[in-house]
Amino acid sequence: MRAESSTVGVIGQQGTLDPFAEAGLLRDLPRPSQVFSNLTPNWYASIMGTGIVAVAAGSLPWQPRGLHVGALVVWALAAVLLVALTAATCIHWVREPDAARRDVLNPVMAHFFGAPPMALLTVGAGTILLGRDVVGLRAAVDIDWVLWFGGTVTGLATAAVVPFFTFTRHVVKPDSAFGGWLMPVVPPMVSASTGALLVPYAPAGQARLALLLSCYAMFGLSLIASIVIITLIWYRLAVYKVGDATMVPTLWIVLGPLGQSIAAANLLGGVAHLALPAPYSTALQAFGVVYGVPVWGFAVLWGAIAGAITVRTAREHLPFSLTWWSFTFPVGTCVLGTSELALHTGSNLFHVAAVLFYVGLVAAWTTVALRTARGSLRGTLFRTGR
Repeated sequence: MRAESSTVGVIGQQGTLDPFAEAGLLRDLPRPSQVFSNLTPNWYASIMGTGIVAVAAGSLPWQPRGLHVGALVVWALAAVLLVALTAATCIHWVREPDAARRDVLNPVMAHFFGAPPMALLTVGAGTILLGRDVVGLRAAVDIDWVLWFGGTVTGLATAAVVPFFTFTRHVVKPDSAFGGWLMPVVPPMVSASTGALLVPYAPAGQARLALLLSCYAMFGLSLIASIVIITLIWYRLAVYKVGDATMVPTLWIVLGPLGQSIAAANLLGGVAHLALPAPYSTALQAFGVVYGVPVWGFAVLWGAIAGAITVRTAREHLPFSLTWWSFTFPVGTCVLGTSELALHTGSNLFHVAAVLFYVGLVAAWTTVALRTARGSLRGTLFRTGR
Protein backbone atom coordinates (compact mmCIF):
# COMPACT_ATOMS: atom_id res chain seq x y z
CA MET A 1 0.00 0.00 0.00
CA ARG A 2 2.80 2.42 0.87
CA ALA A 3 4.68 1.94 -2.39
CA GLU A 4 1.43 2.43 -4.30
CA SER A 5 0.76 5.56 -2.27
CA SER A 6 3.95 7.14 -3.58
CA THR A 7 3.03 6.40 -7.18
CA VAL A 8 -0.52 7.62 -6.77
CA GLY A 9 0.76 10.83 -5.20
CA VAL A 10 2.81 11.54 -8.31
CA ILE A 11 -0.13 10.83 -10.58
CA GLY A 12 -2.26 13.13 -8.46
CA GLN A 13 0.24 15.95 -8.94
CA GLN A 14 -0.17 15.55 -12.70
CA GLY A 15 -3.87 16.21 -12.40
CA THR A 16 -5.11 12.64 -12.61
CA LEU A 17 -7.77 11.46 -10.18
CA ASP A 18 -6.17 10.37 -6.87
CA PRO A 19 -8.03 7.30 -5.54
CA PHE A 20 -6.26 7.58 -2.17
CA ALA A 21 -7.64 11.05 -1.67
CA GLU A 22 -11.11 9.98 -2.77
CA ALA A 23 -11.04 7.07 -0.31
CA GLY A 24 -9.79 9.31 2.49
CA LEU A 25 -6.51 7.38 2.77
CA LEU A 26 -3.45 9.35 3.92
CA ARG A 27 -5.68 12.41 4.06
CA ASP A 28 -3.55 13.99 6.81
CA LEU A 29 -0.52 14.10 4.50
CA PRO A 30 -0.04 16.85 1.90
CA ARG A 31 1.37 14.20 -0.45
CA PRO A 32 1.08 10.38 -0.15
CA SER A 33 4.80 10.10 -0.97
CA GLN A 34 5.53 11.63 2.44
CA VAL A 35 4.91 8.18 3.89
CA PHE A 36 8.61 7.60 3.21
CA SER A 37 9.83 11.03 4.31
CA ASN A 38 9.57 10.64 8.08
CA LEU A 39 9.90 6.89 8.51
CA THR A 40 11.74 6.41 11.80
CA PRO A 41 13.20 3.19 13.31
CA ASN A 42 10.62 3.09 16.12
CA TRP A 43 8.12 1.80 13.54
CA TYR A 44 9.81 -1.59 13.95
CA ALA A 45 8.35 -1.73 17.47
CA SER A 46 5.04 -2.59 15.81
CA ILE A 47 6.64 -5.74 14.36
CA MET A 48 8.20 -6.59 17.71
CA GLY A 49 4.86 -6.16 19.46
CA THR A 50 3.00 -8.19 16.85
CA GLY A 51 5.57 -10.97 16.65
CA ILE A 52 5.75 -11.43 20.43
CA VAL A 53 2.00 -12.10 20.54
CA ALA A 54 2.58 -15.11 18.30
CA VAL A 55 5.79 -16.32 19.97
CA ALA A 56 4.36 -16.00 23.49
CA ALA A 57 1.29 -17.99 22.50
CA GLY A 58 3.47 -20.96 21.61
CA SER A 59 5.11 -20.94 25.05
CA LEU A 60 1.95 -20.80 27.17
CA PRO A 61 1.43 -23.73 29.57
CA TRP A 62 -2.28 -23.67 28.64
CA GLN A 63 -3.08 -24.26 24.99
CA PRO A 64 -6.79 -23.79 24.27
CA ARG A 65 -8.21 -24.82 20.92
CA GLY A 66 -7.58 -22.28 18.22
CA LEU A 67 -4.65 -20.60 19.95
CA HIS A 68 -2.04 -22.17 17.67
CA VAL A 69 -3.90 -21.19 14.50
CA GLY A 70 -4.42 -17.66 15.78
CA ALA A 71 -0.74 -17.38 16.66
CA LEU A 72 0.21 -18.61 13.20
CA VAL A 73 -1.91 -15.88 11.60
CA VAL A 74 -0.34 -13.20 13.80
CA TRP A 75 3.16 -14.48 12.98
CA ALA A 76 2.34 -14.27 9.26
CA LEU A 77 1.17 -10.68 9.77
CA ALA A 78 4.42 -9.82 11.56
CA ALA A 79 6.45 -11.41 8.74
CA VAL A 80 4.58 -9.42 6.09
CA LEU A 81 5.03 -6.22 8.09
CA LEU A 82 8.76 -6.93 8.42
CA VAL A 83 9.18 -7.24 4.66
CA ALA A 84 7.03 -4.18 3.91
CA LEU A 85 8.62 -1.94 6.53
CA THR A 86 12.15 -2.98 5.55
CA ALA A 87 11.41 -2.12 1.92
CA ALA A 88 9.92 1.22 2.97
CA THR A 89 12.93 1.93 5.18
CA CYS A 90 15.31 1.27 2.30
CA ILE A 91 13.33 3.75 0.19
CA HIS A 92 13.53 6.24 3.06
CA TRP A 93 17.31 5.93 3.28
CA VAL A 94 17.68 6.34 -0.49
CA ARG A 95 15.29 9.29 -0.81
CA GLU A 96 15.95 11.02 2.53
CA PRO A 97 19.55 10.15 3.50
CA ASP A 98 20.02 13.37 5.47
CA ALA A 99 16.88 12.78 7.54
CA ALA A 100 17.93 9.17 8.17
CA ARG A 101 21.35 10.26 9.39
CA ARG A 102 19.77 12.89 11.63
CA ASP A 103 17.90 10.09 13.41
CA VAL A 104 21.26 8.50 14.28
CA LEU A 105 22.40 11.74 15.89
CA ASN A 106 19.09 12.46 17.60
CA PRO A 107 19.56 11.81 21.36
CA VAL A 108 16.06 10.28 21.63
CA MET A 109 15.42 8.58 18.28
CA ALA A 110 18.89 7.01 18.03
CA HIS A 111 18.05 4.54 20.80
CA PHE A 112 15.21 3.10 18.75
CA PHE A 113 17.64 1.70 16.21
CA GLY A 114 17.58 -1.28 18.55
CA ALA A 115 14.05 -2.05 17.31
CA PRO A 116 14.93 -3.41 13.81
CA PRO A 117 17.27 -6.13 15.16
CA MET A 118 14.66 -7.25 17.68
CA ALA A 119 12.02 -7.32 14.96
CA LEU A 120 14.22 -9.66 12.90
CA LEU A 121 14.88 -11.91 15.89
CA THR A 122 11.22 -12.06 16.93
CA VAL A 123 9.97 -12.98 13.46
CA GLY A 124 12.77 -15.52 13.18
CA ALA A 125 11.77 -17.19 16.45
CA GLY A 126 8.15 -17.26 15.27
CA THR A 127 9.27 -18.90 12.04
CA ILE A 128 10.88 -21.86 13.79
CA LEU A 129 8.07 -22.18 16.37
CA LEU A 130 5.04 -21.54 14.15
CA GLY A 131 6.08 -20.93 10.56
CA ARG A 132 7.37 -24.48 10.28
CA ASP A 133 3.74 -25.54 9.80
CA VAL A 134 3.67 -23.48 6.60
CA VAL A 135 7.16 -23.68 5.12
CA GLY A 136 8.39 -26.93 6.68
CA LEU A 137 10.98 -27.49 9.39
CA ARG A 138 14.09 -27.34 7.18
CA ALA A 139 13.10 -24.05 5.56
CA ALA A 140 11.99 -22.63 8.90
CA VAL A 141 15.37 -23.40 10.45
CA ASP A 142 17.22 -21.89 7.49
CA ILE A 143 15.11 -18.72 7.61
CA ASP A 144 15.63 -18.42 11.34
CA TRP A 145 19.40 -18.75 10.93
CA VAL A 146 19.40 -15.86 8.45
CA LEU A 147 17.18 -13.66 10.62
CA TRP A 148 19.08 -14.58 13.78
CA PHE A 149 22.46 -13.71 12.29
CA GLY A 150 21.06 -10.51 10.82
CA GLY A 151 19.42 -9.50 14.10
CA THR A 152 22.44 -10.49 16.17
CA VAL A 153 25.02 -8.60 14.09
CA THR A 154 22.91 -5.44 13.88
CA GLY A 155 21.91 -5.79 17.53
CA LEU A 156 25.52 -6.00 18.70
CA ALA A 157 26.26 -2.97 16.53
CA THR A 158 23.49 -0.89 18.13
CA ALA A 159 24.58 -2.05 21.60
CA ALA A 160 28.01 -0.54 20.96
CA VAL A 161 27.40 2.35 18.54
CA VAL A 162 24.40 4.01 20.19
CA PRO A 163 26.01 4.21 23.66
CA PHE A 164 29.20 5.46 21.96
CA PHE A 165 27.25 8.34 20.40
CA THR A 166 25.50 8.94 23.72
CA PHE A 167 28.86 9.23 25.46
CA THR A 168 30.54 11.34 22.78
CA ARG A 169 28.05 13.26 20.60
CA HIS A 170 24.50 13.31 21.96
CA VAL A 171 23.46 16.21 24.16
CA VAL A 172 22.33 14.53 27.39
CA LYS A 173 20.76 16.37 30.32
CA PRO A 174 20.47 15.12 33.93
CA ASP A 175 16.82 14.20 33.32
CA SER A 176 17.35 12.59 29.90
CA ALA A 177 17.26 8.94 30.97
CA PHE A 178 14.09 7.16 29.80
CA GLY A 179 12.97 3.66 28.95
CA GLY A 180 14.12 4.02 25.36
CA TRP A 181 17.74 3.97 26.54
CA LEU A 182 17.28 0.22 26.94
CA MET A 183 16.35 -0.33 23.30
CA PRO A 184 19.88 -0.56 21.86
CA VAL A 185 21.24 -2.85 24.60
CA VAL A 186 18.36 -5.35 24.76
CA PRO A 187 18.82 -6.96 21.28
CA PRO A 188 21.74 -9.17 22.46
CA MET A 189 19.44 -10.55 25.18
CA VAL A 190 16.83 -11.34 22.52
CA SER A 191 19.60 -13.02 20.51
CA ALA A 192 20.47 -15.10 23.57
CA SER A 193 16.92 -16.38 24.08
CA THR A 194 16.17 -16.95 20.39
CA GLY A 195 19.61 -18.48 19.86
CA ALA A 196 18.63 -21.21 22.32
CA LEU A 197 16.04 -22.35 19.77
CA LEU A 198 18.83 -22.90 17.24
CA VAL A 199 21.25 -24.77 19.52
CA PRO A 200 19.71 -28.20 18.70
CA TYR A 201 20.13 -27.47 14.97
CA ALA A 202 23.75 -26.32 15.18
CA PRO A 203 26.42 -28.89 14.21
CA ALA A 204 27.43 -30.95 17.24
CA GLY A 205 30.80 -30.20 18.77
CA GLN A 206 32.64 -26.88 18.77
CA ALA A 207 30.07 -25.05 16.61
CA ARG A 208 27.22 -25.87 18.99
CA LEU A 209 29.35 -25.04 22.03
CA ALA A 210 30.37 -21.71 20.50
CA LEU A 211 26.73 -20.83 19.86
CA LEU A 212 25.72 -21.67 23.43
CA LEU A 213 28.60 -19.78 25.02
CA SER A 214 28.05 -16.78 22.71
CA CYS A 215 24.42 -16.66 23.81
CA TYR A 216 25.46 -16.64 27.46
CA ALA A 217 28.00 -13.89 26.72
CA MET A 218 25.27 -11.80 25.08
CA PHE A 219 23.03 -12.54 28.07
CA GLY A 220 25.64 -10.99 30.37
CA LEU A 221 26.40 -8.10 28.03
CA SER A 222 22.78 -7.04 27.88
CA LEU A 223 21.96 -7.77 31.52
CA ILE A 224 24.73 -5.62 33.02
CA ALA A 225 24.07 -2.73 30.64
CA SER A 226 20.35 -2.95 31.42
CA ILE A 227 20.96 -2.88 35.18
CA VAL A 228 22.97 0.33 34.79
CA ILE A 229 20.26 1.98 32.68
CA ILE A 230 17.37 0.84 34.90
CA THR A 231 19.20 2.40 37.85
CA LEU A 232 19.46 5.69 35.93
CA ILE A 233 15.76 5.56 35.07
CA TRP A 234 14.84 4.98 38.73
CA TYR A 235 17.04 7.92 39.72
CA ARG A 236 15.47 10.17 37.07
CA LEU A 237 11.96 9.29 38.24
CA ALA A 238 12.85 9.91 41.87
CA VAL A 239 14.56 13.26 41.25
CA TYR A 240 12.83 14.69 38.17
CA LYS A 241 9.49 12.82 38.40
CA VAL A 242 7.47 11.41 35.49
CA GLY A 243 7.93 14.17 32.91
CA ASP A 244 6.31 14.35 29.47
CA ALA A 245 3.16 12.22 29.13
CA THR A 246 4.19 10.93 25.69
CA MET A 247 7.23 9.22 27.26
CA VAL A 248 5.29 7.46 30.02
CA PRO A 249 4.65 4.29 27.94
CA THR A 250 8.42 3.84 27.60
CA LEU A 251 8.56 3.00 31.31
CA TRP A 252 7.19 -0.41 30.31
CA ILE A 253 10.34 -1.07 28.27
CA VAL A 254 12.08 -1.87 31.56
CA LEU A 255 10.10 -5.12 31.59
CA GLY A 256 11.79 -6.10 28.32
CA PRO A 257 15.26 -7.01 29.61
CA LEU A 258 13.74 -8.45 32.79
CA GLY A 259 11.32 -10.84 31.10
CA GLN A 260 13.67 -11.63 28.24
CA SER A 261 16.53 -12.46 30.61
CA ILE A 262 14.32 -14.88 32.55
CA ALA A 263 13.33 -16.56 29.30
CA ALA A 264 16.95 -16.63 28.05
CA ALA A 265 18.33 -18.13 31.27
CA ASN A 266 15.78 -20.94 31.22
CA LEU A 267 15.83 -21.60 27.48
CA LEU A 268 19.62 -21.75 27.40
CA GLY A 269 19.65 -23.90 30.55
CA GLY A 270 17.24 -26.30 28.89
CA VAL A 271 19.61 -26.94 25.96
CA ALA A 272 22.94 -26.62 27.80
CA HIS A 273 23.25 -30.42 28.03
CA LEU A 274 23.50 -30.58 24.22
CA ALA A 275 26.82 -28.74 24.29
CA LEU A 276 28.23 -29.03 27.82
CA PRO A 277 28.78 -32.02 30.13
CA ALA A 278 27.63 -32.23 33.74
CA PRO A 279 28.01 -30.58 36.19
CA TYR A 280 28.07 -27.42 34.04
CA SER A 281 24.91 -28.23 32.12
CA THR A 282 23.08 -29.12 35.34
CA ALA A 283 24.26 -25.91 37.00
CA LEU A 284 23.12 -23.80 34.05
CA GLN A 285 19.71 -25.45 34.07
CA ALA A 286 19.35 -24.71 37.78
CA PHE A 287 20.59 -21.15 37.19
CA GLY A 288 17.52 -20.47 35.08
CA VAL A 289 15.21 -20.91 38.08
CA VAL A 290 17.60 -19.50 40.70
CA TYR A 291 18.01 -16.33 38.62
CA GLY A 292 14.53 -16.20 37.17
CA VAL A 293 12.33 -16.24 40.27
CA PRO A 294 13.90 -13.20 42.03
CA VAL A 295 14.00 -11.19 38.79
CA TRP A 296 10.37 -12.15 38.14
CA GLY A 297 9.52 -10.59 41.50
CA PHE A 298 11.18 -7.30 40.50
CA ALA A 299 9.39 -7.40 37.14
CA VAL A 300 6.05 -7.63 38.95
CA LEU A 301 7.05 -4.69 41.14
CA TRP A 302 8.07 -2.57 38.15
CA GLY A 303 4.91 -3.55 36.30
CA ALA A 304 2.83 -2.33 39.22
CA ILE A 305 4.73 0.98 39.38
CA ALA A 306 4.59 1.54 35.62
CA GLY A 307 0.91 0.61 35.60
CA ALA A 308 0.08 3.07 38.36
CA ILE A 309 1.98 5.88 36.61
CA THR A 310 0.28 5.06 33.31
CA VAL A 311 -3.21 5.14 34.87
CA ARG A 312 -2.41 8.40 36.65
CA THR A 313 -1.19 9.96 33.42
CA ALA A 314 -4.12 8.62 31.37
CA ARG A 315 -6.58 10.28 33.74
CA GLU A 316 -5.01 13.60 32.81
CA HIS A 317 -3.97 13.04 29.19
CA LEU A 318 -2.05 10.26 27.45
CA PRO A 319 -1.86 11.07 23.72
CA PHE A 320 -1.47 8.20 21.32
CA SER A 321 1.90 7.76 19.60
CA LEU A 322 4.16 4.92 18.53
CA THR A 323 5.50 4.78 22.09
CA TRP A 324 2.30 2.90 22.94
CA TRP A 325 3.94 -0.19 21.41
CA SER A 326 5.95 -0.23 24.65
CA PHE A 327 2.82 -1.79 26.19
CA THR A 328 3.27 -4.92 24.04
CA PHE A 329 6.73 -6.41 23.50
CA PRO A 330 7.99 -5.94 27.09
CA VAL A 331 4.85 -7.57 28.47
CA GLY A 332 5.29 -10.36 25.94
CA THR A 333 8.80 -11.07 27.24
CA CYS A 334 7.30 -11.43 30.72
CA VAL A 335 4.86 -13.98 29.32
CA LEU A 336 7.81 -15.91 27.87
CA GLY A 337 9.80 -15.74 31.10
CA THR A 338 6.83 -16.73 33.25
CA SER A 339 5.96 -19.63 30.95
CA GLU A 340 9.54 -20.91 31.17
CA LEU A 341 9.43 -20.71 34.96
CA ALA A 342 6.14 -22.61 34.91
CA LEU A 343 7.77 -25.31 32.77
CA HIS A 344 10.90 -25.64 34.90
CA THR A 345 9.27 -25.42 38.33
CA GLY A 346 5.83 -26.95 37.76
CA SER A 347 4.37 -24.14 39.88
CA ASN A 348 0.67 -23.38 39.38
CA LEU A 349 1.44 -19.79 40.36
CA PHE A 350 3.50 -19.29 37.22
CA HIS A 351 0.98 -21.20 35.10
CA VAL A 352 -1.81 -18.82 36.09
CA ALA A 353 0.39 -15.73 35.91
CA ALA A 354 1.56 -16.58 32.39
CA VAL A 355 -2.03 -16.87 31.14
CA LEU A 356 -3.08 -13.63 32.86
CA PHE A 357 -0.09 -11.77 31.43
CA TYR A 358 -0.93 -13.11 27.98
CA VAL A 359 -4.52 -11.91 28.23
CA GLY A 360 -3.16 -8.46 29.10
CA LEU A 361 -0.74 -8.65 26.19
CA VAL A 362 -3.48 -9.48 23.69
CA ALA A 363 -5.68 -6.67 25.02
CA ALA A 364 -2.81 -4.18 24.74
CA TRP A 365 -1.82 -5.37 21.27
CA THR A 366 -5.40 -5.16 19.97
CA THR A 367 -5.78 -1.61 21.24
CA VAL A 368 -2.44 -0.35 19.96
CA ALA A 369 -2.64 -2.19 16.63
CA LEU A 370 -6.07 -0.75 15.83
CA ARG A 371 -5.00 2.79 16.68
CA THR A 372 -1.79 2.39 14.70
CA ALA A 373 -3.71 1.08 11.70
CA ARG A 374 -6.11 4.02 11.85
CA GLY A 375 -3.28 6.56 12.22
CA SER A 376 -1.37 4.92 9.36
CA LEU A 377 -4.31 4.87 6.97
CA ARG A 378 -5.04 8.52 7.67
CA GLY A 379 -1.35 9.41 7.43
CA THR A 380 -1.27 11.02 10.87
CA LEU A 381 1.58 8.83 12.13
CA PHE A 382 3.76 9.64 9.11
CA ARG A 383 3.90 13.35 9.85
CA THR A 384 7.07 14.87 11.27
CA GLY A 385 7.54 14.27 14.95
CA ARG A 386 4.73 11.72 15.34
